[in-house]
Amino acid sequence: MAQQAYVEKLKLKFPGDADLLFRDLSFSVAAGEKVLLLGPSGCGKSTLLQVLSGLIPQSIEVPLKADKIVTPASWGYVFQDPDSQFCMPYVDEELAFVLENLAVPREEMAARIDCALRQVGLELADSHIPIASLSGGMKQRLAIASVLLLDPEVLFLDEPSAMLDPQGTETIWEVLQEVCRDKTVVIVEHKIDHVLVFAERLVLFDAAGRIIADGPNAEIFSAYKDEMLEQGIWFPGVWDRHLEGTPLQREHDSFGLQSPLLELRDFKGFRNGETKISGVELAAYPGEWVIIHGQNGAGKSTFLHAVMQFIKTSGRCELEGRPIKKVKKLAERMAFVFQNPEYQFVANTVYEEMAYSLRLDGKGQAEIDRLVEEYLELFQLSGQREKNPFQLSMGQKRRLSVAATIIQGQQLILLDEPTFGLDSKNTFALLGFLENYRKKGAVILMVTHDEVIARNYGTAFWQVVDGEIRETKGSAMDRRTAVSADLRLEGGLCG
Repeated sequence: MAQQAYVEKLKLKFPGDADLLFRDLSFSVAAGEKVLLLGPSGCGKSTLLQVLSGLIPQSIEVPLKADKIVTPASWGYVFQDPDSQFCMPYVDEELAFVLENLAVPREEMAARIDCALRQVGLELADSHIPIASLSGGMKQRLAIASVLLLDPEVLFLDEPSAMLDPQGTETIWEVLQEVCRDKTVVIVEHKIDHVLVFAERLVLFDAAGRIIADGPNAEIFSAYKDEMLEQGIWFPGVWDRHLEGTPLQREHDSFGLQSPLLELRDFKGFRNGETKISGVELAAYPGEWVIIHGQNGAGKSTFLHAVMQFIKTSGRCELEGRPIKKVKKLAERMAFVFQNPEYQFVANTVYEEMAYSLRLDGKGQAEIDRLVEEYLELFQLSGQREKNPFQLSMGQKRRLSVAATIIQGQQLILLDEPTFGLDSKNTFALLGFLENYRKKGAVILMVTHDEVIARNYGTAFWQVVDGEIRETKGSAMDRRTAVSADLRLEGGLCG
């Protein structure tokens, strides 16, 4: 069978890195194969896709050597970050740009654009809307639609469903399975449940970018589960093994007269003069982990932006009984982690990114060094200390964005899909850190589509439907009694 993408004895080194990413790596994919690449965050999976497609070094200059590299003549690439591949400001213009390059007659474009949007489940009243107004999940659907319009022979998919809700994830993989029957597909994905019926070959990498296994799905999962667990690779049943080893306890006791840390009444959020968030009457108490769920585009991220006062708001929003608009140095009391980690990077090295907010607080150098080293170790970023944040893998960027944001010890933490792009080991480490933080009295508001995280870590559940937020599970008193003993055992509120 003809090899459609091939690399032999690849060596690659990013500027500033002490070590090679790959050492004599050889890999090939044959015509018609569906291959899933699995490995821990930062092991080089996305980099390998970019080499196989020719993006490296033709478009992205990275020093490399190889005995031979064969790239396909016809290929399409879906990036981890959908914003990375958009060329035009509006949805219809982005898809029209693809069709123009294929010399499709203008009179045929509208119908083909509508068909592509329906195919990926991106239903819009008007396709001539700014891409910037879409949610992360909607952008991901658009990115997939633009690549499918190319009708390439080979598809490189880098976490194409990372930002999608469960229904959207299922829909996208059903579409890809249908349209890619006769195509060659190489996939990087952490959410593998829907991929396993599609990809028949698995390739496992270790943290150093070495291939440790390559073969059929059933054979790999049967023989390499221990190695996958050690490397932080997602596999069916890994959640069960993790929860068996670290069972969560939800104690029950009276919460007394404890007041809410965050209280919202008749709260509304506005963007471009339009009401985007409305009807909010909610309260979050010390020690609560609030799961915010809803379909892509429902307004989950916008709700977090409103609480953080990133957009105009009205109504009552109080932090410990004080109007949030009157709280001085709000960033010292509330932390926000963006869906896209690159939005919040401000420094040239990982160390300085971690130290930035501490310097603003006026902390001494010894205290800064202590805290930064502690968090670098906790979030497995010690080896990246001097690297530019934008040179990290997506999983490493995600870990850095969380660590740098919460290093000040704020009482209220808002997280927008903090686990997408993370391997299992780093996901479990992050959740464990947040759980311990919650037990000390912090409030966590977390947007996530991960139903297992919601089920095992959430103490309260808020749903967003068309911009309206409502509580969906448990009363305020039920929740307060569920977390009170944790707070007593951990010594009360964090400060």
